[in-house]
Amino acid sequence: MSSNALHDPSSTPLDPLSDHRIHDVIGIGFGPANLALAIALEEENTGLDALFLESSAAHTPWQSGMMLPGSDIQNHPVRDLVSLRNPRSRYSFINFLFENGRLLDHLNLPTEFPLRKEYAQYIDWVAGHFADRVEYGTRVTEVEVVPGADGPLHRVTDARGRQRYARTLVVGTGRTPYIPAPFDTVDDPRVCHLTRFLPTLDALPGTPRRIAVVGGSQSAVELTLDLSHRFPDAQITVWARSYALREKDTSPFSEEGYFPQFTAYYHRASRDAKRTLDAYMRPTNYAAADGDVLRELYVKMYEQRLDGDPRIRIRGNRQLTDVQPGPDGVRLAARETVTGETEEDHADLVVLATGFRDLGPGERQDRFPRAVAALADRFAYDADGHLRVRADYLAEPVDATVTPPLFLNGLCESTHGIGDAGSFSLLSLRAATLAGALREPAAPAATGSPLPLAA
Repeated sequence: MSSNALHDPSSTPLDPLSDHRIHDVIGIGFGPANLALAIALEEENTGLDALFLESSAAHTPWQSGMMLPGSDIQNHPVRDLVSLRNPRSRYSFINFLFENGRLLDHLNLPTEFPLRKEYAQYIDWVAGHFADRVEYGTRVTEVEVVPGADGPLHRVTDARGRQRYARTLVVGTGRTPYIPAPFDTVDDPRVCHLTRFLPTLDALPGTPRRIAVVGGSQSAVELTLDLSHRFPDAQITVWARSYALREKDTSPFSEEGYFPQFTAYYHRASRDAKRTLDAYMRPTNYAAADGDVLRELYVKMYEQRLDGDPRIRIRGNRQLTDVQPGPDGVRLAARETVTGETEEDHADLVVLATGFRDLGPGERQDRFPRAVAALADRFAYDADGHLRVRADYLAEPVDATVTPPLFLNGLCESTHGIGDAGSFSLLSLRAATLAGALREPAAPAATGSPLPLAA
C-alpha cells in the first residue's frame, strides 16, 4: 500500500477508551456557529446522531478575552442563534431574557445593542441545553480518512489519543488570530493578540506605563478606551496603517450585504467580481469602528489636550517594521508610509487588534482550516488558490468516492461574502442550510452501531 493510500483501521489494535461507533456528524468546535447548528438539528427533527468536540473547558465564556466592561456586540439582538430561522424557538435571546426575569429591564436599556457580557451569558445558557451532545476539554489533534464497510469515514483523534468516527465532519472552530509581521516571530508575555487581552493583563507583573495598541478596528478603539480607564496615567499609542481612525459604514443599504440574497449573489460571482464586492463591503466590518466609541475616544483625547496632559495619541499611516523585547520593555520601530520617515517607541504592553485569518491563499489567510489541515490535498481549489466550497458549505472533494463530506461553518467569507465574517448576522440561516445538507444523505440503518471496519 502506498503512503497516500487510505489506512485500514482493522490493522490497528482498538483503543478501549475510543468510541468505535459511527456518528452521523462530528462537529469540531462548539462556539456560536456549531451551537446554532446543534439547535437546528434538534428543532428540524433531522434524527442525526451528532457529537461536538470543543477544546475549551465547559462554561468558558464566549469571547472571554475581550469581555470589556460596557462593550456591546454591534449586532441586533434578534440576529441571535435561532430567530431568523425560527422566531418561535425557545433558544432565542428574547426567551433567554424572559426565562431569566430580565426582559423588561433589558427593553428599558438606553442602548442600541446588547452588552457583550449579557450575550455571553445567553450563549452559555443555550449551550447548557446541549451538554449531552458536546465533549468539552477535547482538543482535536488529528483527522484522517479511513475506509468503513459502507464508504470512507472520518477518524478524529484528540490530545488524549481517543478516537471517534463519523460519516460527516462540520468544522466550526472559528478563524485563527492574524499575527502580522514583525510580531509573528515574537513570543513574549507583554505582546498579545486581542483574544488574550484580559488573561495577559492578569499576568502582568506590574502596572504598564507605556502601551501600544496595533490596529484601527472597532476592537482597537474599544481596547484603547478600556486601557485608558484601567491605567489612567499610562501613555497609550495607537498604531494604524490608515491615515486616521475611520467610522464604520452602517448605512442600511450597505448592511444588506448581511442578507442571504447577497450571500447567494456573492457565491455565484467570479473571483474578480468578489474582490470588487469585498472592497465595497469591507468598511462595514473591518478597519473601522462604530461612531459611539470614536466620539468617546475623540472627546477623551480633546479633554486631555485641554488639561495639558495628552496621554492617548494616534499614529496613522504607520507600518511597524521591527519589534525587540528587552528587559526594560518592548522596542518598536515604525515607518511613515507617505513620507518614509522612521521612528522608535517603547512599550510595557503591546496589544494586537489585528483581526483574524479567512480562508484563501493570501498572506492574511489560511489555505485550509487548521484543525483539519492534514486533509487539505483531498479538496479542490480554484485557479487563484481558494478552496472550492458549495453554496451549502460543503468543501468540494477531488474525489467524493474516497473522501467523506466535510462542511465549513463560519469560515467561508472568501466564498460566501461578508455575511460569513464571524458575526451573528446570518448564523441561524446558515445553520438551517447546513442542517438541510446534512439531512440529505440517506439515514444509516443503525446509527450508533459498532464500527463496521473494512476488510
